[in-house]
Amino acid sequence: MSEYILEMKNIIKEFPGVRALDDVNFKVKKGEIHALVGENGAGKSTLMKVLSGVYPNGTYEGKIIINEEEKEFSNIKDSERAGIGIIYQELTLVKQMNICENIFLGSEFSKYGVIDWNRAMSETKKVLKEVGLNDSPDTKIVHLGIGKQQLVEIAKAISKKVNILILDEPTAALNENDSENLLDIIRSLKDQGITCIYISHKLKEVKEIADTITILRDGQTIETFENNKDATMDRIITDMVGREMTQLFPREEHIPGDIVLEVNNFSVYNPELPDKRVIDNVSFKARKGEILGIAGLMGSGRTELMMSLFGAYGINKSGEVTIDNEKVKIKSPEDAIKKGFCYLSEDRKKSGLVLMMDIKENTTLASLRKISSIRGINENEEIKVTNNYVDVLKIKTPSIEQKVRNLSGGNQQKVVISKWLMAEPKILVLDEPTRGIDVGAKYEIYNIMNQLVDKGVSIIMISSELPEVLGMSDRILVMNEGKFTAELDFKDADQEKVMYYATGGQIIEATN
Repeated sequence: MSEYILEMKNIIKEFPGVRALDDVNFKVKKGEIHALVGENGAGKSTLMKVLSGVYPNGTYEGKIIINEEEKEFSNIKDSERAGIGIIYQELTLVKQMNICENIFLGSEFSKYGVIDWNRAMSETKKVLKEVGLNDSPDTKIVHLGIGKQQLVEIAKAISKKVNILILDEPTAALNENDSENLLDIIRSLKDQGITCIYISHKLKEVKEIADTITILRDGQTIETFENNKDATMDRIITDMVGREMTQLFPREEHIPGDIVLEVNNFSVYNPELPDKRVIDNVSFKARKGEILGIAGLMGSGRTELMMSLFGAYGINKSGEVTIDNEKVKIKSPEDAIKKGFCYLSEDRKKSGLVLMMDIKENTTLASLRKISSIRGINENEEIKVTNNYVDVLKIKTPSIEQKVRNLSGGNQQKVVISKWLMAEPKILVLDEPTRGIDVGAKYEIYNIMNQLVDKGVSIIMISSELPEVLGMSDRILVMNEGKFTAELDFKDADQEKVMYYATGGQIIEATN
């Protein structure tokens, strides 16, 4: 009997003008955690969509063999019946339904057309126990943090008696504690005999959890490390990007200039809970030609602070905001953009892009006045400008008329950056700028940040990845419960010190 639970042989998948998978071979042993890594656009998600029936038999070439039996899936239900479950990076839960309803949505226990809720609740308690979630089955998803929502997704997959569980970037939106908890859950699933295919750009996690590592590049299988210990970080990165990278963070010595943004005694209340103060009397300054990092745990108020300054969050606000020595009242994103204050959202698909629009439409969306007249949009100028950003940012696309929904995560992020570059910001807030993108694309974005700083732009970077904050920031502000608890020069900062202040250590006023 074969030691492999899954074999994908000579898989070829083409889209118009693009061969996404080019004769890929992928084999997974029973009961192992098998990591699948590669740059955005390498073909990882496409391969898993072939496996899970999203791309049905007949739309690709090659064979899928499970437990030595060839399978042909016409849809996701077929793959589920074969014991395959997939958890996507964007969670698919219905927020206003409870845990039990979500877990058995589409697979309800019923008799004579009536749902047996007692059985559903009982079964929900069993699978929640397996993933270590102690919340009541009737808790609504909207009341759970993102880490617990991820566990509900895993419980939903387990309820379908999966043998192979695919996890696509499961920790992308999680903080370090939730990420470590999730890795422990995945290890326990392995102990229960469930085979896991683990997709992640966080190579440290891959090294920590995987038994076997397969690397894809440009739709081809580059290498499989049967023993994790044989795969050094340098070797993985080189295989992923096709070249050696001497350093992950291309830090440059920046010489900060004049103060461009000054915030004094700024407070914001939660628009849904008017008595709850989300930002509590904070003050800080940002200078031209520097990268100001903002660190903190999830829920510390980092995003709410920047969104409220941008005019996209909160109505009940107080305090003083100055841009280039001019006191400003920003009531909307349009006001902010006019003042040279731009904000790259942490959720590019929800708030950064219009997915049904093409690259050129997204690129010019925030700067239509620059390419418009009384006659309308100058389409030739729009094409010229967009082609320039595609070249400068190395956006991989067959055409600037490609819908952004069809781009990889890294290239989608570059399109958002091109939109804000065209707006010519004085202050550019980058909220989780490299979330869910590969190491090669990250490096390119870091270089873009350095180039902008060299031109005098003030960059404020929010990141949940401490190595990124430490590796790219000139100064670091640390937040906890809506307040700044520390201001650190990058030379004095380390992970332990940042985490100390992020968890509520001694308050140090940040005003420099």
